[in-house]
Amino acid sequence: MSTPDRPFASYHLWSLVAPATGQERWHCQMRRGFIKARQHEPQVKALLTQATAPQRIGILAQKGIYEFHHHRYLLKQADGVERVAQLLKLGNSSVQVQQRVLQILKKYHDAPLLLDKDIIQLTPGDEGFPKPILVEQEDYCFRLYAAMDCVFIESDSTLHILDFKTGKSAFDKRQALVYLLAARYLYPGREAVASFYNLEICKKSELISINNSELESLKFELANIAHKHQHDLQKYQEETSNFSKIFPPNPGSHCRFCPFNSICEFADFKQHQSYPLPSLRVNS
Repeated sequence: MSTPDRPFASYHLWSLVAPATGQERWHCQMRRGFIKARQHEPQVKALLTQATAPQRIGILAQKGIYEFHHHRYLLKQADGVERVAQLLKLGNSSVQVQQRVLQILKKYHDAPLLLDKDIIQLTPGDEGFPKPILVEQEDYCFRLYAAMDCVFIESDSTLHILDFKTGKSAFDKRQALVYLLAARYLYPGREAVASFYNLEICKKSELISINNSELESLKFELANIAHKHQHDLQKYQEETSNFSKIFPPNPGSHCRFCPFNSICEFADFKQHQSYPLPSLRVNS
């Protein structure tokens, strides 16, 4: 395993290091270890490449929105949903995935949120890692990764960063904050807001903004996360047998939902009768 030359941060890493409010009971650092320290091991790599049904739905929904606006005439055609479904090769997916993605496409076709918006960025969702942003201060330095679904310009020239969601998980404000930080570097001098939109239930979040003081606090927090993770990776590289000490497990009934439960020696399913299912929601 190679250790990155410079610490990095992203919303994904933030969520792996620190739980969202209310999710402390189910948060497990060992999951971060599998994803970020052992991702090249054959067993781990195989598990990471297996997209779950909810993940497939999210990926296909994002790509569907992209196809609608890449071929805008489909928004006005009666068979637009069917045409986009063909572009997505939706027939190759499971029945569950097909049904939910089709519902998303129908709802968007009926009420396209981005119609007539001045879109400057809209991604299909499968473009891989974005180019890193160098965040550099006197006492810290790290690479920031922020893959934005969509950016458009409001009528008052404000940049609006929009993130699409599916499923029932609540919006996590931390993700929007990372996007707003990235926007300060990608679009210097421009005012920006961020929001979420659930494509399945057509629900918008509140608009989220950040002031200069909050921005500096955010950079400092992300720097701490980046350097902590870098330090953990270095410790693991020095002594791989200390994996469970560097990335301590938090076993319990929630292990049922972990993608690594088949290879994790600490996975515990014994208590699953005693606790209700975790909501897996994130407070914003």
